[in-house]
Amino acid sequence: MARRFDGKQLVIASHNPGKVREIGELLSPFRIAVTSAAQHGVPEPEETGTTFLANAALKARAVTQATGLPSLADDSGLAVHALDGEPGIYSARWAGPSKDFSLAMKKVEEALAAKGAADRGAHFICALALAWPDGHAEHFEGRVDGTLVWPPRGTRGFGYDPMFLPDGHALTFGEMEPARKHDMSHRARAFADLVLACFRP
Repeated sequence: MARRFDGKQLVIASHNPGKVREIGELLSPFRIAVTSAAQHGVPEPEETGTTFLANAALKARAVTQATGLPSLADDSGLAVHALDGEPGIYSARWAGPSKDFSLAMKKVEEALAAKGAADRGAHFICALALAWPDGHAEHFEGRVDGTLVWPPRGTRGFGYDPMFLPDGHALTFGEMEPARKHDMSHRARAFADLVLACFRP
């Protein structure tokens, strides 16, 4: 059985303001004080894992060890079917040092064009790791499938959202109202499992 989270403060192991904001919104019903690794001056660790889950776990562990507080880490990315799952765990790196996701989206589109790929299917994966100072951790994963559009559409969300059209929908994640995206995104699905296991009374 998963361990229940009964703390009042949680550090989000991220320097990505969009991700921290989105996670904070998902946790808002639980009246938990959410801060970020950046606010605590904790640098981002090198992501040496070979899976989303491994990278989420090492980020959560690093922040918990540095702050002495429970930490929640998210490792997520875009897997493009015609590109053999790339950019995958390197999704953020495709955006370069300046985290320019307009550049990253262009790289994806150019890679598809270079392959002459007719298959524009892709999925987002989100892995979550919730770590406690005593070394205990819980892990969860969510996925949402869709199709890549070009040019990108919408200015909401972050990362690859403007080029990702989820299956069964007419709006990209970049066009959707945040609440609508929260209802069905890969992060929302992973969070639903996290909440059920660790936050429900």
